[in-house]
Amino acid sequence: MTRRPSSRTAAGTLLFAALASVLVAGCADPSDDPRASASGTPGGGMRYCPGPQEPPIDPSVPCISQDPAQKYAENHAYRQEMEIGEEERAGAQGKADALAEALKGLVGKPVGEVEVRAAAAAALGLEPADVEYRAGTPGKVLKDVVVGGGRGKVCVNGNIDSQGNATAEVAGRTMDGTCLPGLGGH
Repeated sequence: MTRRPSSRTAAGTLLFAALASVLVAGCADPSDDPRASASGTPGGGMRYCPGPQEPPIDPSVPCISQDPAQKYAENHAYRQEMEIGEEERAGAQGKADALAEALKGLVGKPVGEVEVRAAAAAALGLEPADVEYRAGTPGKVLKDVVVGGGRGKVCVNGNIDSQGNATAEVAGRTMDGTCLPGLGGH
């Protein structure tokens, strides 16, 4: 007995073939990438920058650094602060003072994230949901807490350290758009 494919199987096979041809046709030719011809490397693409003992390359040719310190700096560039001017810094200093006072008022009290966000938001003129919050040491005494918030590229960040000291400062927003820098690590 010979089994004939059902119309459902035939339709599925045709649909798969049509999809596969569309996907393959949509793939770009690697030589169309403008970086491919600019690098001068076999097969195109990026190349490593020459080391100190190697001859320099054309500065218009893109390359990947081999310097570990530069690689580290590039990898952590998202944590860098945006530049803010002295006028912007001075304009936000009053909020930094208010945040430091608000945090000092919470030291030694059994408060949690909700209360810290509310106090920080009131000092910064923000909504509690707009305050970034990071807690370190859980427990009955508030410590190792960091908060931040702001508008535009200007942020005010405050903290209560492990000894219960509360401080706040004006800072530029990080390159990834947050007030509190990322923790990093791998």
